[in-house]
Amino acid sequence: MPVLEAPLANGRRADVLAIGPRGEIWIVETKSGLPDFVADSKWPEYLDYCDCFFFGVDESFPRHVLPPDAGQIVADNFGGEIIHRPVLRALPPARRKALTLMVARLAASRLTKLADG
Repeated sequence: MPVLEAPLANGRRADVLAIGPRGEIWIVETKSGLPDFVADSKWPEYLDYCDCFFFGVDESFPRHVLPPDAGQIVADNFGGEIIHRPVLRALPPARRKALTLMVARLAASRLTKLADG
């Protein structure tokens, strides 16, 4: 269940926040290109809010510059594929519960707004 532009308690906003297949919290930080990655100094602030952190990039992105602990998702107009799994960082149970509830509430709120449209 992914949500886009998810607010975090530290004031940051995750590009994509999702609940993974085993209940783990995933954050995906999308990068439009190398200049976007080089200019970004905020991505480490997401690590305290997920079990799995990924960079989402396109096929032309120079993936060798990405941190080795981060996962990599390569996407195009038709879909994406995980090509490198991240190092798993276990969230404290209380934070996992808070984030899981936040994702559920945010998704339900956005769906309600669409339905009421």
